[in-house]
Amino acid sequence: MKKSQNVLRLVESALLLAVATVLSMIKLIDLPYGGSVTACSALPVLLIGYRHGTPYGLFSGVVYALVQLLLGLNTLSYCPTPLAVAAVIVLDYVLAFVVLGLGGIFRREGRSQGQALVAAAITVCALRYVFHVISGCTVWAGLSIPTEAALLYSLAYNATYMLPETLVTALGAWYLSRALDVGGGRIGRVASVGVNGRAYACSLVSKAMFTLTAITDVVLVFRHLQDAETGDFVITGLAQVSWAAVGIVTAVGVVLGIAAMLIGKKCNR
Repeated sequence: MKKSQNVLRLVESALLLAVATVLSMIKLIDLPYGGSVTACSALPVLLIGYRHGTPYGLFSGVVYALVQLLLGLNTLSYCPTPLAVAAVIVLDYVLAFVVLGLGGIFRREGRSQGQALVAAAITVCALRYVFHVISGCTVWAGLSIPTEAALLYSLAYNATYMLPETLVTALGAWYLSRALDVGGGRIGRVASVGVNGRAYACSLVSKAMFTLTAITDVVLVFRHLQDAETGDFVITGLAQVSWAAVGIVTAVGVVLGIAAMLIGKKCNR
């Protein structure tokens, strides 16, 4: 029985890592000097740690880090010395992605699944941000980051993609926690006492609309906060944001979300 559980855990983790890899290739924002906002690529790795514990999660994080390293090998060609190559591998890949395996650190009895997943998403993304900042102000100083005020520049540059990446991951974690029960032996739909199938489906659609609206707004705004030529953080980019598009997306998403919510309540009567 234990052997069978280990096999299932291994297969499930492999599938989640595969999903994470595919999602990492779907880039909502791709910045000129490294860094991107992906379609919740960190969430599947975070789930492994949440479901199977921190040691197993960290091991999965190592595997995911190696996969990301293989996908980003061209980045190492910009490193001037072997020491710089080693530092980039350790900071920008190994440590930055291994921390994603800490998805279960907030899982406690009495704490809701949603709270634990969102808190974990914010924490692991913050830790990843720290490692990228350290790499930026040391290895990349004088290369893609100016030597003067390297720390401040690294803080700003990495924030332009890690902040929206954190928001997207947290929103994805929140929606997932509302739709699926990922804390049990098997992943299944969240138990909804007294809610019929149509009402449950409408509830999922409503939450999906609110989540997708928030993610779309993040992308529409944050992609203008970095100069496409130099990679510089530019707060004045807010003036280039199509606020009309943001308003339309927000209005349509909120209206559709509320409509689905009301239909769901009506179906449940």
